[in-house]
Amino acid sequence: MKTLKYLFLLLLVAIIGGAIYISTLPSDFDVTRSRTINAPAEVIFDEVNDLKNWEAWNAWKEEDPSILITHGESTIGAGGHYTWTSDQGNGKMTTIAATSPESIEQEMQFEDLSPSKVSWSFEPTDKGTNVTWSIKGEQNFMLKAFSLVMGSMEDNIGPSYERGLEMLDSVVMNSMEAYEVKVNGISEYGGGYYLYRSTSATASNISQVMAQQYGGIMAFMQQHGIKQTGMPFTIYHSMQPNGNVIMSNAIPVRERIVITGDQDVLCGFQPATAAVKVTLKGNYTHLGEAWQQANTYLSENQLTQLSDIDPFEIYTTDPGDRPNPADWLTEVYIPIENKVSTNISQ
Repeated sequence: MKTLKYLFLLLLVAIIGGAIYISTLPSDFDVTRSRTINAPAEVIFDEVNDLKNWEAWNAWKEEDPSILITHGESTIGAGGHYTWTSDQGNGKMTTIAATSPESIEQEMQFEDLSPSKVSWSFEPTDKGTNVTWSIKGEQNFMLKAFSLVMGSMEDNIGPSYERGLEMLDSVVMNSMEAYEVKVNGISEYGGGYYLYRSTSATASNISQVMAQQYGGIMAFMQQHGIKQTGMPFTIYHSMQPNGNVIMSNAIPVRERIVITGDQDVLCGFQPATAAVKVTLKGNYTHLGEAWQQANTYLSENQLTQLSDIDPFEIYTTDPGDRPNPADWLTEVYIPIENKVSTNISQ
């Protein structure tokens, strides 16, 4: 009996000592993970800000597909929320504030525990955007005891955040690579006046050259108070198989502009014409395929390209307004000899 009494006392001391030790453990927790994603901050922000997108990169859902997620009436921005049920417990995620494209603040409620604060930040860098995902909260006695046995919040949440950011990276990159080429057929282009600068470029530097060209034209227009009346376009005077081009980068204006003095910006006129039209929705890197399909349509339909009006492409979407390249629209036109056709598109 004495031995049993001593064992009981030792067990009691161990329980009391353990309780005291657990009570001395930190009551708060802070788990943070970061990943640099090679994409604009605006694109990543939009992906995270809509809670409907989360299932595609939810590490807990990947681990346990039986988790049931129910979206609220609103899922975007402040007030957006979703709930989940699982064998491990139920919870709710609510967006408290969203400042595009810098940060998102959220609240996570798990069962009847104290709410945790979830934060996102999106910081542009030379290599893309540094995405930081963190969660802060408080642990009651039972949670601290659980952490002592099953591992800390850092041990349990950290790896899931890392996996979630890895999958977010993949989802964002795939969304940016999506593209579609559509052959519109024969279209009527109305023409008009434009300001332009002419130059040559190679396949490796054409993007940089175009940016410089349009920058110079826009600076000239701002200096002289000239208004833009349409989206920028490029006229190709020569296109070589190796990607080398001679081109004029142009911005439409309302009327003929008389330019005096030694200027590298000139005024031109694009006549109205019938043309084979092909539309690319996606990154400019896929324009080669759009041009190929336009030339294929030209050949298959025995159409003759005009010799006095060069082919051109119009950038109908401003990347500043639509940062995801998958949303960019570019129209390719190859002027043709006027021909009666029932396949006219706009």
